[in-house]
Amino acid sequence: MNDLAAEFGVPWYVFSASGAAFIGSMLYLQALHDEQKADLPEYKDSDAELEIPSLVNRLPAKLLPSMVFKRESLPHFIGAARRLKHARGILINTFKELESHAINSLSNGEIPPVYPLGPIVRCKGNSYDVGSNIINDYTDIMQWLDDQPPCSVVFLCFGSWGSFSVGQVKEIAYALEQCGHRFLWCLRKPPCKGKIESPSDYVNFQEILPEGFLDRSDKIGKVIKWAPQVEILGHKAVGGFVSHCGWNSTLESILSGVPMATWPLYGEQQFNAFEMVIELGLAVEIKIDSRRDFSKDGIIVSSDDIKRGLKLVMEPDNEIRKKVKEMSQLSRKALMEDGSSYSALAHLIEDIMGNYK
Repeated sequence: MNDLAAEFGVPWYVFSASGAAFIGSMLYLQALHDEQKADLPEYKDSDAELEIPSLVNRLPAKLLPSMVFKRESLPHFIGAARRLKHARGILINTFKELESHAINSLSNGEIPPVYPLGPIVRCKGNSYDVGSNIINDYTDIMQWLDDQPPCSVVFLCFGSWGSFSVGQVKEIAYALEQCGHRFLWCLRKPPCKGKIESPSDYVNFQEILPEGFLDRSDKIGKVIKWAPQVEILGHKAVGGFVSHCGWNSTLESILSGVPMATWPLYGEQQFNAFEMVIELGLAVEIKIDSRRDFSKDGIIVSSDDIKRGLKLVMEPDNEIRKKVKEMSQLSRKALMEDGSSYSALAHLIEDIMGNYK
């Protein structure tokens, strides 16, 4: 699209659905590749730690996105980073109070102006087709939450591509039984091995869960096929969120003031998990370096690791919960008049209109 814009002499902007720290990592890796001739795929199994300007802490190289480790996809990643420098500006779905260090690191005059405009998330109140199963599922889920005590439910949801092997599902179930917390679990069926496609719904959860699990957990838990995530996170009954750490889900969690337990699967989610747990102290870890391999089942995270993460994220008065609540308030102020994101949007409009004139 940037070539088309240049052909017509139209200034163009980049919108990033990832955070500012990740944009900084793209630029760092591009410089490492182009200027220092680093062989980035070699970092896959290394113990190297990278000093990325958009992060305060060193990043273990094994937490880089899978695209960086694959020679067939690396040129696309590097090409995208190169193009960032030719845009008129970079719009990022984040806010200054969340990623102040990263945003400041991008404001050194070497790249186009950065506009942190977030958190941009889907609002509540989307209309549902009354005649569809979705509205029935939605009503059932919200009514169940209405019956639960405040901050008592841990919500497990792994995004539109999140699914697990039979063995991993059983480990999650064992952890939920052992920790005893109320839970709402969005469980999806993985595609056939070797196929890269989105998960589907189970016809019957009994075929995947441990025998008797649904009966034993009937009083405290609910397993669902589909989740209205924003509405669930905004419900007073929800006290913790086990997430794949997609950036949209991360922002929704912060906006709702619900602490996360990180379980990344693909994309830049390992980077996001590191940023939330190590860099910002706004989440607890289940496993930061977990990675979904679509060609095989991969390493299974044990029920002990899952249970530990569940207990940490559901602690009622821990420091992380307090910090997330404070950041939630700041995220809302950022969008209000004279807030940081409101002002960034005003500057963007001024730039567009000034160029138009």
